[in-house]
Amino acid sequence: MKIRWREHEILLVTILTIITAISYIADLQRLVPWQLDDIRSHFAKDHILFSLIWNRLFPQIGALLVLHFSYLWINLKILPNILQSDTDKKLVIIESKFVSLEVISHLFPRKYIWGIVQLILISYLLALGANIASYFARPHYVNYGDFRILALFGYNDHPLTNLLAGFGRALTLVSIYLAYVAIREFCIHFITTTSRRSSYYILVTNQITGSFIIFLCVPFFLAVFHLVGDTPFFEVYFAFIPPCIITYIYTTYWLFPLKGQRSFLHSSVIFRLLFILLPPLIFTFVAVEHYNPFIRLFWINVGLQLFIVTPVSWVLYQQKEDKILQLRGVEKELVRSKTDLQFLRSQINPHFLFNALNTLYGTAILDGSERTAEGIQKLGDMMRFMLHENNQDFISMHREIDYLKNYISLQKLRIHSSSAIEIEDTIDSQYCNHTIAPMLLIPFVENAFKHGISLNEKSWIKIKLECDQETIRFEVRNSMHLHKSNDPEKEKSGIGLKNVLERLNLLYKHKHQFNAHGDGNEFVVQLVIQP
Repeated sequence: MKIRWREHEILLVTILTIITAISYIADLQRLVPWQLDDIRSHFAKDHILFSLIWNRLFPQIGALLVLHFSYLWINLKILPNILQSDTDKKLVIIESKFVSLEVISHLFPRKYIWGIVQLILISYLLALGANIASYFARPHYVNYGDFRILALFGYNDHPLTNLLAGFGRALTLVSIYLAYVAIREFCIHFITTTSRRSSYYILVTNQITGSFIIFLCVPFFLAVFHLVGDTPFFEVYFAFIPPCIITYIYTTYWLFPLKGQRSFLHSSVIFRLLFILLPPLIFTFVAVEHYNPFIRLFWINVGLQLFIVTPVSWVLYQQKEDKILQLRGVEKELVRSKTDLQFLRSQINPHFLFNALNTLYGTAILDGSERTAEGIQKLGDMMRFMLHENNQDFISMHREIDYLKNYISLQKLRIHSSSAIEIEDTIDSQYCNHTIAPMLLIPFVENAFKHGISLNEKSWIKIKLECDQETIRFEVRNSMHLHKSNDPEKEKSGIGLKNVLERLNLLYKHKHQFNAHGDGNEFVVQLVIQP
């Protein structure tokens, strides 16, 4: 499950930008003749011919688009590059062909320097855009009344005379946003990596950020189009709607699952229900200025949360109770599996294993067994992969391909003397710049070597992997052989594929296509993933 905070934020900002742009066009229709005459008179004093398009609409929408472009560039270009995992850095291993000493090359952090340079350029672009827009709009004529975006960059009654005008303000705005981004990314990192129930809390976070889109767009739309002009409406809106959202999320994802089979009259349930009083108190106090409306609205708000929102939330919860409880159960199993995996990993002393392989490698070289030495080296690379990268959620596709190639090479060493066995691997990694869950593809190859090789019959395995910008395409074909009645592997042939399918459904739900079939002569597995 993926956290959608960033996507929801981009969607929200884009919607607000579109609403604002449309409102600028609508505002042109509301200008009355005396207002136009007043604006024209200011331009006439400076011997400038006034145009509604060039001196009003173009600067307004232009400044808005520059601001939105800067926002998108920061979020879609600069931040992803800075936040990109360092797992793809080159790992320099000094092994004197196989010495167990690992030295990580500390690459110069160019991405950070380039990110800072881009942020400074973005700040200057914002200031320059405001400067150009001010040149056409002359917002100081109307005291920036209809040009609030330009007002963010400071008063400028001589536009384009100073090309650095507004740069300090722009840099400050970018810095403030980056402070928010730091908080956002910390929360995302904490939710996705630290929490024991990460998927469950990701679901809750997505509900919260998704709700904010509607919560903020509705009053913004009403305000910019002047559909609601009285302050009491917004007081009531901000006093009632946030508590409704908080109550729904609180009851659906925390109170009701913990309630279980207990009655609502149980003391622990009643105690947790009392927390519903807190959001109405806070938001009513903040939104309403006067004492008398505050008392009245507070109790109305409490009644709304307890007797309308909570029962409705309970009805909605009943419809998806199984999914929520199942997700909580899956998280518990996942935590248990990770704990078991960490325990098993802790039982292995990697230094001992690498030293042992180093000894075997040196012995093979001294004895002139180059193929044996090659096999030991590839085995060491595979072990290093399993110890250092297999515990990550996602890795570079190139690392997964390296592991596949090492495994295939080891198997070729095992069966190289048999002319009846054909191994063909076509792995094109040119466009494989995606990330993938570690060891997702290898079970299909293992299954092919396990069940597709017979020393007594003609056998073949054909592996094909290719990528494009959108997909990863993987295909494995292997010969089929009848199992003997006493073959211990006869009953196990489908277990590995079943486990992989379950993993695919968890990690790439609705983003993969899987097909496996056999005709008695050949077994074919085809997998397409949209990472």
